[in-house]
Amino acid sequence: MRKVYTLDTTLRDGMQSEKISFTVEDKLKIVKYLDELGVDYIEAGNPGSNIKDAELFDRIKKYPLSHSQLVAFGSTRKVGIKPEEDDNLNKLLSAGTKTIVIFGKAWALHVDEVLCTTPEENLAMIRDSIEYLKSKDRNVIFDAEHFFDGYKNNPEYALEVLKTAQNAGAESVVLCDTNGGTFPLEIYNITKYIVSELSANVGIHMHNDSGMAVSGSVIAIEAGASHVQGTLNGIGERCGNANLATIIANMQLKGNCEMIPSDNLSRLTEIARIIADIANISISGMPYVSKSAFSHKAGMHIDAVYKNPSSFEHIDPELVGNNRNFLVSEMSGKSAILPAIQKVLPDVTKNSPEISVVLNHLKQLEFKGYQYEAADASLDIVIRKALGMYKPAFEVTQFKVLVEQGARTGTGYASAIVKVVVDGKEEITAADSDGPVHAIDIALRKALNVFYPELMDTQLIDYKVRVLNSEAATGATTRVLIETTDGDDSWFTVGVSPDVIEASRQALIDSIDYKILKTRKENHNGNDNDTKNSG
Repeated sequence: MRKVYTLDTTLRDGMQSEKISFTVEDKLKIVKYLDELGVDYIEAGNPGSNIKDAELFDRIKKYPLSHSQLVAFGSTRKVGIKPEEDDNLNKLLSAGTKTIVIFGKAWALHVDEVLCTTPEENLAMIRDSIEYLKSKDRNVIFDAEHFFDGYKNNPEYALEVLKTAQNAGAESVVLCDTNGGTFPLEIYNITKYIVSELSANVGIHMHNDSGMAVSGSVIAIEAGASHVQGTLNGIGERCGNANLATIIANMQLKGNCEMIPSDNLSRLTEIARIIADIANISISGMPYVSKSAFSHKAGMHIDAVYKNPSSFEHIDPELVGNNRNFLVSEMSGKSAILPAIQKVLPDVTKNSPEISVVLNHLKQLEFKGYQYEAADASLDIVIRKALGMYKPAFEVTQFKVLVEQGARTGTGYASAIVKVVVDGKEEITAADSDGPVHAIDIALRKALNVFYPELMDTQLIDYKVRVLNSEAATGATTRVLIETTDGDDSWFTVGVSPDVIEASRQALIDSIDYKILKTRKENHNGNDNDTKNSG
């Protein structure tokens, strides 16, 4: 396999994404996980322009990396000064990294209108900066900013920029599609020519403004590039950077390239999701690493996957540490619902009558707006109800919510009063919070903790509302999806109603019911007989 070096710039280019803001602690965690994944370089930021980056470089010295090299990032010297007098270059050196990435202009338009200098001075800035860093025993990766636009505008000058960097001692020169507008065939032809003209390693750095970042990176590698840059989940300024997780999986599994150590590929999904959680972003629908990547919903597709997974899957999901997921919906056939029913009744087969009973019940509920693809816990309860195996752990006999608006402050205030009955015993309690759903959640758990102390460990961690028929305006039906955790596991429940409070109440009750049921099963070693009743 041909070695292609990987550089992750989540902590530098990724930080330029909207709504992304990492603390130093966040950055330390991300460095740890990228090192465990085995990327070759982690671009940790610019110590010359960012206080948090400077602190990161200082603190990371206490945590030696097992595979990755941490690299500092900055620009060439300023116009008209000596490199040793340039504050940015000296701060790059003070970061203490063995390798430094510097960027310089490869587009004559930028040299003239942004740097406001001559083409000759721009070349001197590149040469002087690299030679200065090399004299301090540093390896240098040179990012040729706006290279493809520059090459299309003035190919001779763009190539001269690369050769200047190479001759000054840069180990790698990186072709940057900074505006993200170059098509893959152009990327291939230009990269192939540049590789033939240079002795240094040639890299690729793509932005996703035209949706071509991954395909452009892949085709550049096919053209001979041996270094690729991106962010693990594709975050970055504007439309993002090339998604390094997708590139790694594509080229390692299909392109005969070693992107990361082969034993680490099975951790790709895990680490991509951890870093997404740290960044507080969704990776839904992302190739290879999202839950959607190997999810199947249509009944005929699911049946085919049961018979031969390759019929609807381009790789085995376990190769990247993922799992296939059969979604349950009105489109599902018996094959999709079978695994969910078997969690309740292990002996059920595809031909058992229980399958049709559950499917018919699900279709009626989904017609009303319920959706169970992402609500595993509610699905478990629905199956039990359809099969006459559900015994509620409690009953809510009184439920009231009051919402007030502060006349002076304008801030909201909500109170919830709840009465529950468990085995004939009543408990009534109240709670208040900034919002009605949180108040209901607190009141329910407060009342039920008397009977079920295991609820002390649970908390709501996500809450989503979807309007199902927006044309009905304020009378629209809403679907509420909530995620709950007990610290060891997490589960999703759903509620549907024209009243968002009622939909929330349904989802919360399912969530608590599921936790109690889960504890019962654990206490009875999976024996579910105590939950059965006649109807």
